[in-house]
Amino acid sequence: MIIDLIPPENYKQVELMNRNTDNGSKVYTPFTLKLYDWWVLRVSNRLAWGCPTKEYLLPHFLRHLGKKHLDIGVGTGYYLTHAPESRLISLMDLNEASLSAASTRAGETKIQSKITHDVFEPYPKTLHNQFDSISMFYLLHCLPGDMSAKGCVIQNAAQALTDNGTLYGATILGDGVKHNTFGQKLMRIYNRKGIFSNTGDSEAGLTQILSEYFEDVKTTVKGTVVMFSASGKK
Repeated sequence: MIIDLIPPENYKQVELMNRNTDNGSKVYTPFTLKLYDWWVLRVSNRLAWGCPTKEYLLPHFLRHLGKKHLDIGVGTGYYLTHAPESRLISLMDLNEASLSAASTRAGETKIQSKITHDVFEPYPKTLHNQFDSISMFYLLHCLPGDMSAKGCVIQNAAQALTDNGTLYGATILGDGVKHNTFGQKLMRIYNRKGIFSNTGDSEAGLTQILSEYFEDVKTTVKGTVVMFSASGKK
């Protein structure tokens, strides 16, 4: 089931507002998605960002995965392939190619809904208090603006969690970490093209915006990636 949360009468307004938002998602075409696992999850995570996928990111994903789960910024659905069949999973992304690739790869039987939505916009009330866990893996560094500007993304997601739910994920930092030569080159290219917007993103900045909406916030930095979890929504 595909759910489009943008009312038809607002399409033009939202399209104009999202031109910058789209920069981080439009790079994911059916062709680039075929290369994503190799380039991002195998090469870049290990050699550029210093946070190998299987050793750190996958365990982090599974550790906080609840029974009813929303994955935001779905990529290829790699992490979802490791989710138990008993989990009820929904997907949210601006990119239809990503939604299609992730749902196919994860297995349609696991997927409850595919939601096309801009994370900067509030969710409809039908999604409030619905999910035991929400994941954002490599989403925040692709969003436009500085870390404080991304606070509404956290606020919107918090509303979709149950009272005992957990928001968690990982993002690549630009400030307060030491990038190697490979990472520096990718950072320059990706930020120049608008694929990333994270030169000023720091662990402290992330902790601050998470703490505005959650009581219990935990962060761990590996290489230039910060893995986070937040629960006890305010």
